[in-house]
Amino acid sequence: MTEDRKNDHIDLAFSAQMKNLPTDQRFNYEPLLGSASQGAIEPFQFLGRTLRVPIWVSSMTGGSSRSRMINLNLARACNEFGMGMGLGSCRILLEDEKYFPDFDMRGVIGDDLPLYANIGIAQLEEMLTSKSQDRIPELVFRLQADGVVIHVNPIQEWLQTDGDMVLRPPIETIEEFLSLSDLKIIVKEVGQGMGTDSITRIMRLPIEAFELAAFGGTNFARIELARSAPQKKELFSPLSMIGHSSDEMLELINQKAVSGEKSGCRQIIISGGIHSFLDGYYYISKSILPAIYGQASSLLRYAQGDYEDLRRFVTGQISGLVFARAFLKVKI
Repeated sequence: MTEDRKNDHIDLAFSAQMKNLPTDQRFNYEPLLGSASQGAIEPFQFLGRTLRVPIWVSSMTGGSSRSRMINLNLARACNEFGMGMGLGSCRILLEDEKYFPDFDMRGVIGDDLPLYANIGIAQLEEMLTSKSQDRIPELVFRLQADGVVIHVNPIQEWLQTDGDMVLRPPIETIEEFLSLSDLKIIVKEVGQGMGTDSITRIMRLPIEAFELAAFGGTNFARIELARSAPQKKELFSPLSMIGHSSDEMLELINQKAVSGEKSGCRQIIISGGIHSFLDGYYYISKSILPAIYGQASSLLRYAQGDYEDLRRFVTGQISGLVFARAFLKVKI
């Protein structure tokens, strides 16, 4: 009721004082120039499919007791809201068939949305060495996926107990696989981002997309250190602070796009440091190349229980994105 709302305003007015809190300097707020209809999100093409919102469910999990329910909830949300999805590392499927239901999400997400399998660079290197790389397209076929995400994670593997060492430069492994396969490929780093030379090399390759899983989101180096002995944790903790932010990486990609530098990759997914719809809106607005933004940990938080919790969260994220598109202008 209006009277209740007005009473709430009186009671809450003092607690809502901003004092000296900083404003978000990324945007100009233009309340006179927007409308809900201007913020509406129209379907668009990305990864060869039609998305209804510019949100990507970044690769998360599979092969644990909780994985199937999490992936089912995420795939269901993708179907309802029109999002794309990258599966968690599918390495375990190459070792044990019993985990296949954890990843078998095509029937849930539907036939029209992008769904990508996932393999680590160390495992890809190993399969190329043993001439068993045909197992990857077989896996993609069984999952009815559109292609495969290759995640590049040398820091994580280095710090992981019994991790797989990367024995050759990952760019060479990716280039070799591209020469042997016609699969659609997305390349991403896992939580640390990439520097100038790596980005330059990866953007030249004929891949579907490059995912900027940059420093500022889930830090898998810190996750592995948390699972390690105290001495190892103390010794290697400085490595967990190495990385590149989405701002840094996106600026470089934009510079290359403006300069007209030849690029084989023409789409990007920005997933590092995305904590809200405002972060997502900011980065995709700044990108010169077609871009969507990915979320992992924030979605994971709500995907572990009842689907309605996840549904409410995604609904709120989309509502916030619509408002941002209508009334916020990114500062150049």
